[in-house]
Amino acid sequence: MQIYDTVLKQKVKLSPLNKDEINIYVCGPTVYDDAHLGHAKSSISFDLLRRVLIALGYKVKFVKNFTDIDDKILAKMKSSNQSLEQITTYYIDRYKNDMNALNVLNADIEPKATESLDAIINYIQKLEQNGATYRLEDGIYFDTSKDDKYLSLSGRKDENLIARVASSGTKKDEKDFVLWKFDDQWYDSPFGKGRPGWHTECVAMIEQIFAKMIDIHAGGADLLFPHHENEAAQCRCANHQELSKHWLHNGFIQVNNEKMSKSLGNSFFIKDALNIAPGEAVRFYLMSSHYRANFNYDIGDLLSSKKRLDKIYRLKKRLSGINSGSIDIEFKTALLDALKDDLNISIALAKVDEMVNQANINLDKEPKNKLLKSTIMANLDFIKDTLGILYQDEFEWFQYGFNDEQKEQISNLINDRNIAKAAKDYAKADLIRDKLTALGVAIMDTPNGVKWERIWTE
Repeated sequence: MQIYDTVLKQKVKLSPLNKDEINIYVCGPTVYDDAHLGHAKSSISFDLLRRVLIALGYKVKFVKNFTDIDDKILAKMKSSNQSLEQITTYYIDRYKNDMNALNVLNADIEPKATESLDAIINYIQKLEQNGATYRLEDGIYFDTSKDDKYLSLSGRKDENLIARVASSGTKKDEKDFVLWKFDDQWYDSPFGKGRPGWHTECVAMIEQIFAKMIDIHAGGADLLFPHHENEAAQCRCANHQELSKHWLHNGFIQVNNEKMSKSLGNSFFIKDALNIAPGEAVRFYLMSSHYRANFNYDIGDLLSSKKRLDKIYRLKKRLSGINSGSIDIEFKTALLDALKDDLNISIALAKVDEMVNQANINLDKEPKNKLLKSTIMANLDFIKDTLGILYQDEFEWFQYGFNDEQKEQISNLINDRNIAKAAKDYAKADLIRDKLTALGVAIMDTPNGVKWERIWTE
């Protein structure tokens, strides 16, 4: 498999440190607010990577952290009058619910900063022993001058580089950053009471979990500098080696052609997108653009993308009740060949479209061919596992947008229509059909009874 290494700025062959297992660490969210589309794009991108690697036969150890102590969380505590645990537990649960709606697999390990304090403190002590830190009145700082490869990760030039959190003291260099922030309200440490700096959390967690260089460190492009740059610098100074063999970054999200940013007031939450379309449709839409490309979110495009996914679901619906047989090897190979090329999703989805179109043609010609049906079903199951779609019931998929009360009302109307038709009261049956249409429901009379689905309008 080829992947694009951000540091080398080129595609490289993925060659894991252990030929049978690939270790991946993805930077997770700071949990002080609901997850936004940037979180979704990153999570879906690297969930796809994980699924493809599994399909290729690798064992994958996948880690994603939660930053659950941070200035933004402290500000939320002050404004909401809630405890750290109340806020972070609430938003971690909401994040996981959003990820579940997007069919993002749970990480194998989900470390939290507050549960990794010993590892973080030990890491800072190691840096201290190696002469890479200094103390100011507000905390312990990393001395970037001690890393002669600093900025090699991001490729930035040594100018106008400001740390994420300003210092109240006088740093030796503006690029230097806090490792441990003094604060009497928080945790004991050999340096004094305080809390960890953001840049030290992940690198310490990686050492605690993997105890060695990892294969892939991934995250959004906004993390390349300073976060990932600073992680890599600490690892070189603490352990005299690189933190990760490969670095992968997904592109930025734009909303209506503007970079997504809370300061611009256009930070679109995942929950907002889920109010417009099913989670799988949101996943399919965000996944349809290459992970490294900047993505412009548009509601019209989301609904158009859902229609493309609908076509795959209609094939699944056509095969309802059919068990999987042997997969079409030619289709499987073509799909994986595309995804092996740095997750070339455009070609992969084109192969899916071709398979769906040909499957419908073949089913029209041979509607009773059981072997054909079982092979197509196996293809769909492979798509499900590899792309993370087609998880939903094929009938319920087309009923999205109606709550249980509305579904009961629809069911009662269909039942009334059946009674009217049995009594040959076709005028009443037509009136009920019109009433269902007014509710946004299309009905189909089939040999297996009446089926219904939502009428979608853009």
